[in-house]
Amino acid sequence: MVVEYASKIMTETHRPRVKYVIGPDGSPLTIADLPPPSTKRWVIRRKAEVVAAVRGGLLSLDEACSRYTLTVDEFLSWQMSIDQHGLAGLRTTRLQQYRM
Repeated sequence: MVVEYASKIMTETHRPRVKYVIGPDGSPLTIADLPPPSTKRWVIRRKAEVVAAVRGGLLSLDEACSRYTLTVDEFLSWQMSIDQHGLAGLRTTRLQQYRM
């Protein structure tokens, strides 16, 4: 399953750069609106914004991982959590419940 997401992401990295994407709350999201690169505390909204930015072509997967010191697996787990459980799937306190 991770391989499917990785190949999907890899094809998405060749998209032309966009100026903004629609964020998880429905508002426009630009590079300036993204969490700062120094972010250490990853709340649901911040994770969802980074996933939306990559999906929409605002950042490539490589740029996001480099900017936020994430592993590809970590980013893909965020993306899969959103796909499978919605934004609530990004709650770290509920991780065990969703994985069962």
